[in-house]
Amino acid sequence: MPEIRGVLLPAYVLADESGSMSPYRNELHNGLVSLCEGLRAEPMIAAKLRLAILGFSDDVQVRLAIADMRAQFTLPQVIIRGLTNYRAVFDDLLQRIPEDVQWLRGEGYRVHRPVVFMLSDGQPTDGGAWRGPHSLLTDRSRTPVAPNIIACGIGDAEPMTMIEVATRSEFAFIAKPGVDIGQAISEFFHALTASLVASSVALNSDTPTLVVNRPDQFTMAIDEVG
Repeated sequence: MPEIRGVLLPAYVLADESGSMSPYRNELHNGLVSLCEGLRAEPMIAAKLRLAILGFSDDVQVRLAIADMRAQFTLPQVIIRGLTNYRAVFDDLLQRIPEDVQWLRGEGYRVHRPVVFMLSDGQPTDGGAWRGPHSLLTDRSRTPVAPNIIACGIGDAEPMTMIEVATRSEFAFIAKPGVDIGQAISEFFHALTASLVASSVALNSDTPTLVVNRPDQFTMAIDEVG
């Protein structure tokens, strides 16, 4: 039997690159850079993770294919374009995540359930077309590698949409009213980095746990509709 090289957590960051994010392009880029650099600064932590960064609007574009951050030195780029097509996101993940997990297993690793962090500043422009692929993606009976999804909304994103996207109600967050959007983006990436660091430690302990930190100036989305 082949020797197990380790146990990995695949993490996917979905960054909204639709036109409404244009004023915040620098904050989005800086947040992605800080995430990558923060993980590279923690090589023992990074060894337990594999990170992918995807930009979405009308389609999904790969900014960083799933990678070991200890050996990845190209910084992700941000290209603002198009609308906010949620269906494109979940169609992409339906294919990408099983392929990535199969590849990691083929490399000799055991794999924890993947986690997706999605940042969106608007409502889906494809109506309800995204719900079908989202349902398939998150149904563990049909998609055994179904990910945990953390959904964070800023700008025009609505709390109920974040609740629908997230796989658990406590994984849905919305920026507080009046919060500066640029600052909210920075806080999202700070919390994301902290969540990945804490999760990589907890998932390799005797009691594996996914840790999700609420970004500052965000509240649980369910609180906004209660």
